[in-house]
Order: sequence, then structure tokens, then C-alpha cells
Amino acid sequence: MAITGHTVSVAGGGDITIYGETANINYFLTTPLTADALQGPTNSATTVASSSRRQYPGDTTTINVSSNSREFLVDPSRKSGNALPGRNFALKERGGNEEFRSFTLKGRVMDLHAFLSGEAGKNMFLYTASGARYTIDVPAGA
Repeated sequence: MAITGHTVSVAGGGDITIYGETANINYFLTTPLTADALQGPTNSATTVASSSRRQYPGDTTTINVSSNSREFLVDPSRKSGNALPGRNFALKERGGNEEFRSFTLKGRVMDLHAFLSGEAGKNMFLYTASGARYTIDVPAGA
């Protein structure tokens, strides 16, 4: 298993991205999420405009730097160490197995809460990075 992003559009809100193992987030949901498809690494190029600058502080004469192009690597799977983007949150099942899983979130907590309230497959607690606990019940008729 690998930690991947799962992007969801929330009605009335924006997009949220939940980072975690797919099986772990799907344990708490009625409709399974699929991991975002990542493109492979690509090389990109950009042109840097010409400019003038001073060689050192207090320099009275400027030098001209000519325009040139730069090539750089864009890799969507790049991570800085083991850091994951966003803020931490956790889900804990109420009753039953008392399963507890941790994730990270890019987006607003209110959008995450709205998403979970509509897609909850289990009664659960949502713990946010600030320490707040929200109670989420399985929607009626689910």
C-alpha cells in the first residue's frame, strides 16, 4: 500500500484532497474513493527576461544579464522527506471495531466534514489538527 492523494469535489465548497492509504479511507465510506492518477516526471522550460543588477551591495555600476531559457524537472510524486501536504486529521470508528486511522488534508475542514457527513459508512469521530472532535453519523437511509 502507498499513501496517495484522493481529490473530492464537495457541493457548495471547493475541492479537498485526502492523503492516506486508499483502503484506510474507504473503510469509513459508503462510496469508495480512487487514488488520483499521477503523471510521470516531465521536463519543462521557461524563459527568464533580461535584467540589470548590481554585483554587490553599494556597487554604483550595474551589469546587464541577458535573457535565457531554463529547463527544470517537474515530478508530481516528489516529496520532501516523508512530509505529506496539508494538515493532519484522524477518523475513529464509534462502536464496532473502534478502528482509528490518520490522514492529511489539503482543503477546508468544513468541506471535509460535509463530505464525510454525506458519505459516512460508519458512525465515527473526526479529529482535526486543532484537537477538535466532531461526531459524524451514517446518513439516514444509507
